[in-house]
Formats: sequence, C-alpha cells, structure tokens
Amino acid sequence: MFVDQAYIQVHAGDGGNGKVSFRREKHSPKGGPDGGDGGKGGDIVFVTDDGLNTLIDFRGIFDWRAENGSNGGSKQMTGGNAPDRKIRVPAGTEIYHAETGELLADMGPGDIAVIAHGGAGGFGNDHFKNAVNQTPRTATPGEPGESLPLRLELKVIAEVGLVGFPNAGKSTLLKGVTRADPKIADYPFTTLSPQLGIAMLDASRRIVIADIPGLISGAAEGAGLGHDFLRHIERTRVILHVLDAQPLDGSDPAENYRAIRQELMDYSSELAEKPELIALNKLDLVPEAERAALVKKLRSDLRLDSETEVLGISGATGIGTPALLEALWSSLHAPDEVPGW
Repeated sequence: MFVDQAYIQVHAGDGGNGKVSFRREKHSPKGGPDGGDGGKGGDIVFVTDDGLNTLIDFRGIFDWRAENGSNGGSKQMTGGNAPDRKIRVPAGTEIYHAETGELLADMGPGDIAVIAHGGAGGFGNDHFKNAVNQTPRTATPGEPGESLPLRLELKVIAEVGLVGFPNAGKSTLLKGVTRADPKIADYPFTTLSPQLGIAMLDASRRIVIADIPGLISGAAEGAGLGHDFLRHIERTRVILHVLDAQPLDGSDPAENYRAIRQELMDYSSELAEKPELIALNKLDLVPEAERAALVKKLRSDLRLDSETEVLGISGATGIGTPALLEALWSSLHAPDEVPGW
C-alpha cells in the first residue's frame, strides 16, 4: 500500500443575486414588483471513477471551482441553478479538511459525496412585497458558496505486484519502466517497504506496479519480512514473478520459481491463484544468441500451460520491457476480469 497525496482548494458557486424590477405594462401603469430570485450556485461533488488509480491528475491544478447561479430577472423569472462541479477520484481516496484534519469523505467504489455546497440565490423584490410595503425596492445578493482547503489522500493498491527472491532485479525493473526511484544495491532486502511506480504505456493507459520486499523461504510462517510482504500483494490483481536468468549463487531459476509459488500457496491459496506472468530478467548478461533458449528451457522445466506467459527481459537495459507491459495490460483488462477492490 502506498499513500499518494494532493492539496487543493475547492470553491462552490455563489448564488445569483435577486432582482429589483417593476412591471411596466400598457394597461397596468402602477404595476407591482416582479423581480425574481437568483439561482443556486453549483456544489463541489466528488465521484469515484473506477478508471483512475492515482491522484496524478491533481498535480498542477490547485483551484477547483463550480459555476455561480444566474441572477434573477424581471417578470418573476428565477435565475438558473448552476451545474455541480464533479471531481473524479480513484476508489480509496480519503478527503480531509486540510486545516482541521477532519475526514470529510472516504470514497469507496461507486461513491458520490457533496463536499462544498453552493450558495443559495438571493431574493428578488417580489419576495418582499406585502400589504404594508407594496413597492419594495429591496433585493438580496446570493449567498457565497463554501470554500474549503482539502487534502486528498489515496491509499493506492498496486495492480501488479512484483515477486521474487532478493536480488532478482525487481527494483531495477521498476525503475526502468516507471519514474520510481527505489534504492538499488547488491544485497538482500534492499527494498524494506513497497515501492510504487506508474508505468505509462501511452497517454491513456497506465499501470500501477509495486516492487515488494524480496521473499525468502519460510515467509508464510513469518520469516524475514514474511507476512508484511504477503499482505502487500493480497490486493494486487496480477502477480509478476521476476526471476534472475543466471543467479550469482548458482541456484536454478525454475527452482526459485517453485519456492516462491510454494510460499504463496502456504500463505493463501487465493493469493496463489491470481493471474501471473513470469519475467526472466537480466538477459543483458546473456549472449543474445542464447536468450531464446533460456526462456524455452524455463518453460520446459516448469511444464507451464500455454496460458502462462514467460517473457525474457532486462530491467536494466529495457530488453523486452515494452512487450512485458503490453502483456500485463492485457492480463489486467481481460474480458472476464473481476475488479480487485
């Protein structure tokens, strides 16, 4: 889980002003007041959008405003109400008053919340007529809309969780396909907490990827970062196994894969059944003529079905990463996918 924040100011619309007006008709020389009321200002309304997964759209846009209501008119015409300003956020967004810290809304899937109310319209002079004052020349201005400083806090759950033994190259891969800048070094547990990045396939497609602390044998029983690691990937929708093509310790990539799968199964059968892809990493260290054979050997050693993809990549140099991102996107947006909330 990763917390993404944005600070914004919202301004609901002001109400329209009331109108001072008197009838001027040919057969009614002493026409009475007919000034109409102003319209209501637009509310600030937050709406959950399932297509969003970050608060990146709020960067660079601080002020969010609704329109003001229209002023009242003659002939007792009421000004039009302004439309609400709808602000779309990802599910999981918490909306706080930035100064008081009060939680105003916790946006779950399908939620709608009015955060700032538009001002009421002012009264026209027709509203003030009575038996004593038959020609009032008074109208009131519209009420101001609410203006609030907000802190938006999103607890992002990654769509793709990277799993693998320490030093498999997960952090390097994350850095290579996103703008994340995780600490990278050649020792176990470089990553002590989840690191998230957003991979942009194009202007309209993006994937939230988490590099999660490396897994070791016994994690399901709490060894190493054990349960912390496994909890972090429970709500990811796709698991990407990152395997070192030629581990420095001489271990076999296929055996490393089986060990990871066993830890996932021991912790939760549901977790182990999530859609998965396998990335054979660090192929830049392998002669080009031997890379395809290594991928083929891994498939053969693991006896994988045709639905499980194995992609040869290099997180450090970018070999195969565009194809990997496309495969992840296809897996996330399969026709029979089930939302992972």
